[in-house]
Amino acid sequence: MTTKSAKDLVAEANRHVETLSGEEAAKLVGQPDVVFVDVREGEELQKTGKVKGAVHVPRGFLEFQADPTSPTHKPELGSGKRLVLYCASGGRSALAAKALKDMGIGDVAHVAGGFGALQQAGAPTEGRGS
Repeated sequence: MTTKSAKDLVAEANRHVETLSGEEAAKLVGQPDVVFVDVREGEELQKTGKVKGAVHVPRGFLEFQADPTSPTHKPELGSGKRLVLYCASGGRSALAAKALKDMGIGDVAHVAGGFGALQQAGAPTEGRGS
């Protein structure tokens, strides 16, 4: 069995999911058919805030909250809307987007450069740091 590094897994995920630039993603904020999903940890959100209107689903809970049969299911993840995931830099969101695709959620993308790229592109934020 070949071993893969975290970097290998992220690169593989990026080959299978749509990747948006911060600028492309910032233009989607507030659109009625798009849900932004912040997969960072709670402490990160407390420090920086999040994209306005984003749903917070920590990476460690994603598959459970995306599963409609799970008691912790978040309906936003099964809304049929386009899901745009982001983290701090783009690694966790790439892995998360691939996991959602593997679960059969088709309209998923993630943001290269994460929250910083969204901020740099002028995406509206809320919470601390906005």
